[in-house]
Amino acid sequence: MIKNNNLAGSLLHVVLLAATLLISGCASTNGPADDGQSDPLESYNRAMYKFNDTVDRAVLRPVAQAYKDTVPQPAQTGVSNFFSNLDDVWVMVNNLLQLKFEAAASDFSRVVWNSTVGVFGLIDVATPMGLPKHNEDFGQTLGYWGVGEGPYIVLPFLGPSTLRDTGGRVADWEYEPLQEIEDDEAYWSAVVLRAIDSRAGLLGASRMLEKSGADPYTFMRDAYLQRRRSLVHDGNPPRPERLQFDRSDEDRALERELEMELERELQ
Repeated sequence: MIKNNNLAGSLLHVVLLAATLLISGCASTNGPADDGQSDPLESYNRAMYKFNDTVDRAVLRPVAQAYKDTVPQPAQTGVSNFFSNLDDVWVMVNNLLQLKFEAAASDFSRVVWNSTVGVFGLIDVATPMGLPKHNEDFGQTLGYWGVGEGPYIVLPFLGPSTLRDTGGRVADWEYEPLQEIEDDEAYWSAVVLRAIDSRAGLLGASRMLEKSGADPYTFMRDAYLQRRRSLVHDGNPPRPERLQFDRSDEDRALERELEMELERELQ
């Protein structure tokens, strides 16, 4: 059987390539921003954010809410653990690429313990053993080796990104462990289940953001950029000479609340 999921990879490559070309074209036309602004594509980004939000409200959020309301919590935890275990394989590779050998060894141990004692990753036995979950992807690896983040961009369906992270997503997708599934029906079922599980974990944060009254586009942009910089520098990003975006005390407080909510949802 020919794997039709190669078509999915090709489609994603087209989306990412088109986004990259769009960024490059706009950058060459507008020139680099010299006021510290990292959102030269704001008009496009806001339109794409609105499109993604419409799709989310019409399809993703209702399905994710139904999943959270009807599927027993132990089953939801098992699903999240299973995909987290698959993710640890690529996390380990990126830690190796960043010369973080101790973290990579920990990731390897997590995969071994969770895949065996944890019944194919359904039970997270590694975390209680003192093997913490790490967060690494190829975009962070590029950042580790000095590749600049480039302009901020909102990708169709995929959401917030930067020029660097857009390129990183291509590698993340290409080496996604799910790509090894040969059966088309099983592959797409896994992809859909992973998307639903991920969206269900963000329902609380979405409601909190809506109640805050903040501009959701601006907040998502700022939060994404700050989180990515923190991840690239392992929680200790260099202090910028000047802030790219002015944030009020209310924005900072909301950001802290959202981070706490995300941690609770993803536990």
